[in-house]
Amino acid sequence: MAIIQVVWAEGADRDLGLPTYATAGAAGADLRANFKDRGAVEIVQGARALVPTGLVMAIPPGFEVQVRPRSGLALKHGITLPNSPGTIDSDYRGEVGVILLNAGAEVFRVAHGDRIAQMVVAPVVRAAFEMKGEIDETARGTGGFGSTGRQ
Repeated sequence: MAIIQVVWAEGADRDLGLPTYATAGAAGADLRANFKDRGAVEIVQGARALVPTGLVMAIPPGFEVQVRPRSGLALKHGITLPNSPGTIDSDYRGEVGVILLNAGAEVFRVAHGDRIAQMVVAPVVRAAFEMKGEIDETARGTGGFGSTGRQ
């Protein structure tokens, strides 16, 4: 199990608590909007907003935190993360913010304390890159988008 150390950003509402897993089998822990003024923001159709969480994390080396959309917000309101999954690197020490995109048909209001995204802690494998004169062939070859199934 990875231990994520957390401190509160200045002005954050500590009563909102730390990220929590909604069920025993949940892979993602819920992140909440944590506005310093305890207010809200409205996101018009097609617009984006950076929503603060009030959290500063120390992620252990060899891990990352992936920030992902909440499926209910995506289905019911068209709220997603344009950089999904967003990555929080182990050496980042600023406040975690979530970029929300309103792909829905109506203005969406994010209020202080709302669950806005989920975070998944994942191991990171780093690679070494090596230049070669050529690489081996595969059955797929250079087939791109849609090349392995129905168009």
